Amino acid sequence: MQYGRFPAVDAEAVPSDGFLLDVREDDEWAAGHAEGALHVPMSEFVERLAEVTERAADRKVYVVCRVGGRSAQVTQYLLAQGVDAVNVEGGMKAWEAAGRPLVNDGQGPAHVL
Repeated sequence: MQYGRFPAVDAEAVPSDGFLLDVREDDEWAAGHAEGALHVPMSEFVERLAEVTERAADRKVYVVCRVGGRSAQVTQYLLAQGVDAVNVEGGMKAWEAAGRPLVNDGQGPAHVL
C-alpha cells in the first residue's frame, strides 16, 4: 500500500520477525509495545539514527507510533537516508485492534496509550 509519497502497510502485514521501530515517547512505550521492537522516541531520533541504521542493515524497517503521524515523518526521513522503511498505518492502535501481541514494562495488562 502507498500512502502519500512513501510506502505504508497495515499492522497485520508486518512480519512477526520484521524489524519494528517504535518512535513513541517513553510513557507510551511503557504502557504497551510489541515485543522485540526497537524503541527510539521521535524526540531522540536524529541523535540515535546510527542505532537504527546498524540494526537495519539490509532489512526493511517497519516504523510505528500511536496512530501513524509521527511514524510517517520518521519513515520519510529514513527513506531520505537510504533506509528501506515503511510506515505502519494506524500505528499501535491498529496493531492492538488487529490482536497483535503487546507487552509492557509495568503492572497490569499491556495497552496502547
